[in-house]
Formats: sequence, structure tokens, C-alpha cells
Amino acid sequence: MDQQAVQDLLDKYGPELVDIGIHAAGALAIVLVGYWLAKLISGFTRGALEKKSFDPTLTAFIGKLVFIIIFAVALIPALAHAGIQTASVIAALGAAGLAVGLALQGSLANFAAGVLLIAFRPCRVGDWIEAGGCSGTVESISLFSTILISGDFKRIVIPNSQIMSGPITNYSMKPRRRVDLLVGISYDADIKLAKEILERLVNEDERVLKDPAPRIAVAALGASSVDLICRPWVKTDDYWPTYWDLTERIKLAFDEAGVGIPYPQMDVHFHKTEQ
Repeated sequence: MDQQAVQDLLDKYGPELVDIGIHAAGALAIVLVGYWLAKLISGFTRGALEKKSFDPTLTAFIGKLVFIIIFAVALIPALAHAGIQTASVIAALGAAGLAVGLALQGSLANFAAGVLLIAFRPCRVGDWIEAGGCSGTVESISLFSTILISGDFKRIVIPNSQIMSGPITNYSMKPRRRVDLLVGISYDADIKLAKEILERLVNEDERVLKDPAPRIAVAALGASSVDLICRPWVKTDDYWPTYWDLTERIKLAFDEAGVGIPYPQMDVHFHKTEQ
């Protein structure tokens, strides 16, 4: 190709190539600036959340979400500057997003519930909770599911939407718990003696807290027993050991003092019929 042919091509397509190059450079500059702003604002957001002691999982997720949103917003003017029709692109992305949202409706519900669990912290790792029809120690909380370890060491994976759709009972949140013991004695037993025995056993146990004071009283007159309540307060970690020990010691002390603990009985009467 001779010099004249090259010159003709430059004269014919040169202005268009220059115009395309300028638009491409402008679009690239917008993308770079958008990327820089997305990184800057994302890092600032993560730093602010970390200072407020937000959950690390939620902090990382919010930081990534902020980055994606800002960078996506920067891409739209970059595409427009490059001469690409953005209206059709936005419409296609909207339709695709709607289809994906409908297909992943259950997963999105679990995701939203996971964000709420991490943000409001009704339970934390290591807490013993009852939620979603299950109970156990929280092993981990992710954006889609929560893992519990049951008392017999079973691993239970519960979708977050199932947890947030019902009540969550956290037995480990507070530093102390009340032990509720219901003791039935026979009607011919000495109520005062039974209450004195309960008071003595509670006061002898070093795990029982002095404040709040234990409560011992007659709860009800049952069908076959006089029901006494014994309600001492203990540290949360001492709940079950105290419950089991007091139950055993109450039975032994009542047997030694002759305080009867009744059990369901049925009287059967036989009538002889004369032939």
C-alpha cells in the first residue's frame, strides 16, 4: 500500500477513529474513577462498622455490597459515554434481576433473615437457644443458615428464615437464671417441716445466689398432693448442675425426715353379688 492510499484512509476514517478513541478514553477514565471511589467508600464503611464492633461477617458483606453498588452506578455513565445505549442494558438487567429474585425467593428470605440475625444479635456463637423448633448451642451464624449443636452432640442446620419466623429463646444471654422446682408432698405431711428442709438445702448450696432471695411457698393443692415451689437463683452456667443436685438431695432429705412424696394411686372396689 503506497503512501497516497494510507493518506486517503486516514482522511476518510481518521476523524471517526479519533472520536472513538476520545470516547473510549473518557469511558475508561469514568470506570477508573468509579472503581477508586467504590474502593474508598467501601473501605471507609468497613472501618466505621469495625469501630462500632459490628459482626465481622456483616461488616465484610456490607463493604462488598457498597463497592458493587457504587461501581455499578459508575459503569452506566461510562457505557453511555462510550456510545452504548444504556436504556436497553438497564431493562435487560432489571428483567434478569426479577427472574433471579423469583427463582431464589426462599434463598433471599434466608439471606434477609441472616442479615437481621447478624445485625440485631438475638443470639451469638456459644449461646444455648431454642428456635425454629430446635434447641442447642449456636456453633455458627451465616447469611443463609444457623448451625446448632444439640445436647447429645447432633449438628442441626436451620434456615435463617425459619428462625426469624418464630420466637427465639436465649438461655445464655443473662448472667443468672431461676431454678424452678415443683415438689409434691402428701396431704398428711408436715408442710412447715417440708419448707424448712427446702430452705436448709437451698441455703447450704454455695451456687445459690443470695440476691435475689430464693422463694419457697405452697403453689397449689393438687388432686393427690400439696405442691410446693422452690425457686433459687443461680449463675447461668450452674443451672443444670444445681437443678439435678437439688432434686436428688430433696428426695433423700424428705425420705430421712419421713415427708411423703405421693404418686398417682387408684382405689379399686370389688362388690360381691348374691346369686
